[in-house]
Amino acid sequence: MSVVENLLAARAAYERREWVTAYEALSDQDALDVGDFVRLGTAAFLAGCRNDAVQALQRAYRLHLDGGDPLAAAHCAFWLAMILITGGETAVGGGWVARARRLVDDEVPGDTVEHGYVLVADMYGHIAAGDFRAVAQCAREITEHGHRFGDPDLLAMGLASWGRLSLYQGRVREGLAMMDEAMVGVAAGDVSPIFAGHVYCLMIEACQEVADFGRAVEWTEALTTWCADQPGLIPFTGQCAVHRGQIMRIRGAYDEALEEFAFAVRRYVSEGSPAAAGLALAERGDVMRLRGRYDEADDAYRRAAEFGHEPQPGLALLWLARGRTAAALGAARRLLAEPRDPVHRCQVLPAAIEILSAAGRTEEAADLSVELTDTASEFGVAAVRAMAAYAAGSVALGRGDGAAAIRYLRASAREWNDLDSPYESARCAVAIGRALRALGDEESAATEIDTARCTFDQVGAVPAARAAAALLAPSEPGGLTAREVEVLRLVATGKTNREIAETLFLSEKTVARHLSNIFDKIDVTSRTAAAAFAFEKRLA
Repeated sequence: MSVVENLLAARAAYERREWVTAYEALSDQDALDVGDFVRLGTAAFLAGCRNDAVQALQRAYRLHLDGGDPLAAAHCAFWLAMILITGGETAVGGGWVARARRLVDDEVPGDTVEHGYVLVADMYGHIAAGDFRAVAQCAREITEHGHRFGDPDLLAMGLASWGRLSLYQGRVREGLAMMDEAMVGVAAGDVSPIFAGHVYCLMIEACQEVADFGRAVEWTEALTTWCADQPGLIPFTGQCAVHRGQIMRIRGAYDEALEEFAFAVRRYVSEGSPAAAGLALAERGDVMRLRGRYDEADDAYRRAAEFGHEPQPGLALLWLARGRTAAALGAARRLLAEPRDPVHRCQVLPAAIEILSAAGRTEEAADLSVELTDTASEFGVAAVRAMAAYAAGSVALGRGDGAAAIRYLRASAREWNDLDSPYESARCAVAIGRALRALGDEESAATEIDTARCTFDQVGAVPAARAAAALLAPSEPGGLTAREVEVLRLVATGKTNREIAETLFLSEKTVARHLSNIFDKIDVTSRTAAAAFAFEKRLA
């Protein structure tokens, strides 16, 4: 092929989004024009060759300046700033932002579409600096520029960023609506590849953060297709693997989830973004914990922390599973005490409620359950409603109110079933079984718990399966629950309701309810007769 034919073939590969082919073909040409250097820079970045992308865009920047086109040079400076800032080189990237701003202001002072692109680079600089008030202001202005100038890249990036920040301010419905609008342009193919990748990841990460698994599934499938349609694409594929793994974990496909997380870690490290590998490792830790492979879970959480990712509350739940209740309780209280926006507070509440309940802090758990219910109402997200209903059911069960527990837990189970989450559905079934048992319906209880045990076995949740099997073993005398046996033992020692409440960290009202259930189950009417039963059955 002639030089011209080779160049035309390279440009055609670029238009087909065959990034490796385009990058290699353009790199092999000597007669590139300024547009070809921009193509080379873009293809190099998307093929994972960051340094070559920087060199090509620097060449394009200089050629535009020499050719008397400062606005085009400003665009190159913008892309250089984006590549460098998102790659962790914030100081150098900030220098290119300053160059882009100077060129735009000198050439066309005032309000232009180019100013919108400078704002995007500014926004990423503010993100790196942790100045989220400035990030919010930039996001609003970028959105306005996108609308005003009909620029799909600016509109999508502005809406996605503004929507994400709205979530953190507690305006979840509004934020998700803005992000949906941003995705319209992406799905239609109007948004350029690099912006589209950023918007996809902003959207899916936000869905995961607020537990909107329905949206997460929809957009993760779209991102997977988008990545697959671009041979050789490197950026965004690590994020895509993490999101696929998260969906697989929710659906109980643990082996497949672990494969995705492992791929994500490899991809993040290879593209020079090791910090992002922490999330994938924390997700691996969660799966290992559910499978009962506690040493491997601990190792994954430790490695996540080494990459700068907070492995809580998963690590606290691991401590709880290993019987380190005090450590789990300390971590939960620390997490609750830290200032958090509504989204990140919501991520902590379910685990904190579980830990507090397991530690006998029923009333503390009850207060948090009310907070989680209020949050679920504000967010309007099915999984958060399911978490809130499960928490309320667990609290009711701890208080000895089986009827209320069943009502909440069945509502939670319906939500989890609709979300195709077998592990969470089975957890609900176990709790329903415990509530039915407390109400004296042993046959129904056994059915619920055995169904849950089968589900746990199917997904490989070994600890949960063992716990369910233990619940199916012969129960305590008189059909008493473990908590009721604890109360009865203390009654047999002569303790008052107040003393029992203090010992077990319960309210006196809860103790009285447990005592009423005990009297009914063992068919006695006095504390003396109950104590006699305890001695007869060797419970005291």
